Amino acid sequence: MKIFAAALSLAVAFGGRVWAAEPEFDVVLRHGTIYDGSGGAPFVGDVALKGDRIAAVGNLGTGRGKVEVEVRGLAVAPGFVNMLSNNVALLHDGRSQSDLRQGVTLEVLGEGSSMGPLTEAMKTEAKALQGDIKFSYEWTTLGQYLEHLERRGVSCNFTSFVGATTVRMHELGHDKREPTPAELARMQALVGQAMEEGAVGVSSALIYEPGFYAQTSELIALAKAVAPYGGRYQSHIRSEGNQLVEAVDEVITIAREAGVPAGIYHLKAAGQSNWSKLETVIQRIEAARASGLAVVADMYTYTAAASGLDAMMPPWVRAGGYQAWAARLRDPAVRARVAREILTPSSEWENYYLAAGSPDKILLAVFKNPALKPLAGKTLAEVAKLRGTSPVETAMDLVVEDGSVVGAVYFLMSEENVRRQIALPWMAFDSDESSQAPEGLFLRSNPHPRAYGTFARVLGKYVRDEKALSLAEAVRRLSLFPAQNLNLRERGALRSGWVADVVVFDPERIQDHATYDQPHQYATGMRHVFVNGVAVLRDGEHTGAKPGRFVRGPGWKPAAK
Repeated sequence: MKIFAAALSLAVAFGGRVWAAEPEFDVVLRHGTIYDGSGGAPFVGDVALKGDRIAAVGNLGTGRGKVEVEVRGLAVAPGFVNMLSNNVALLHDGRSQSDLRQGVTLEVLGEGSSMGPLTEAMKTEAKALQGDIKFSYEWTTLGQYLEHLERRGVSCNFTSFVGATTVRMHELGHDKREPTPAELARMQALVGQAMEEGAVGVSSALIYEPGFYAQTSELIALAKAVAPYGGRYQSHIRSEGNQLVEAVDEVITIAREAGVPAGIYHLKAAGQSNWSKLETVIQRIEAARASGLAVVADMYTYTAAASGLDAMMPPWVRAGGYQAWAARLRDPAVRARVAREILTPSSEWENYYLAAGSPDKILLAVFKNPALKPLAGKTLAEVAKLRGTSPVETAMDLVVEDGSVVGAVYFLMSEENVRRQIALPWMAFDSDESSQAPEGLFLRSNPHPRAYGTFARVLGKYVRDEKALSLAEAVRRLSLFPAQNLNLRERGALRSGWVADVVVFDPERIQDHATYDQPHQYATGMRHVFVNGVAVLRDGEHTGAKPGRFVRGPGWKPAAK
């Protein structure tokens, strides 16, 4: 073997050929246009995979693979990172089809709430609120959940933040108060435990109950708990509308006081009266970055957001969780007050009803109650007309009747701002949806089209068609940039020795097709996807392989045996 290696080295050095008895590589992608994730100029060459690693990038000469794939004229890139995905769909269908068909090989879970740590009371409450996808809680900690998901089998890799809301509920339930010093210490310990189990940081979602009870000081304390582990703070900020600038300032304050990197989930200026605030937000973030703070953001590539009907109701009526909220909405006096406050402009809480501008810009999407599912795809205005009630009364009725928050799509943002954000060098991308498929249980609800189109839309609409950024830069911000932000080693670039998450696509044909009316439509143009060196998409079709792994964060400590 040593003699052969020496001969091979000499032959390569002098431009000669040595043919091995057996192929050196498992897969070789031949003659592709390589976008290596760095943002640098592409080049034509080969990419070789061996096991779960990239073995070589460039001109392989006589090097051969057990499988040789001709990809001339196609782009070869590192797998993409979805900075905000959802848990439940992968429990039901581990194939992760809607995202894999766009090149996503790593799903980042845990927006404010995570699948652990849980108490028995939390499990009981969460189970009562399950929608179409039912499952039992066979875990307690976040690490146990992520290991459970890996054992079930998934096609993509995945990681997670630990939720600030989750650790708050673990200690305080739905109480509207500050934690005591002892409670806060226990919350910090839970965050530290999750980091040692492999979480990548702590996240918050500050427009939802009970997350919005957390004061800045509480969030700083939790962010400090991830600092020793190399983790980060990530936030669905306290306001994306009337108090947008102040909410961004809070993230910057937390990053500075806790001494951690920070990110903003799905950055947007919501509501026409707030669109002009985006430039101020950009200035604040860039000033923070210039001062040495690692503050970044991510986004989805649409002008509509998705949330529940809770996002249009005042915080006090939602206090205590769904059951308490629904009970209040049965009281005529409470309903009158809620209706009045929904229609009254305020900077005290995030009101998506007024931000949308009118009920015909609120599209009802996800129902739990089978009797209400035919309403999916209709606007709140249409349903109100059908029922002969006002839009705000209709929204309250639907929450009570459905037994859930009722998923809705809100048209809030401007296309000009979307294009402006896409051009920012510190912007990554997310779907803020689950990765699903146009079949079975998934067809019972209408997701936001971002579930099927976010990443293809970056490459097709904004790179190829509108030239809002270069393809090399888009690949960087879909791969290496988010991987580095998450402090994940040897991921996000086509480099020898790094993990073999690799995608091959046609830049001239990559295209999203999902619409608000017909969201269950796969993107096209992604040809091949490899996860940990295994082909999960071949010639645009899923192979059925499930090689995905729990990607542990930088603070992970193997459990003592």
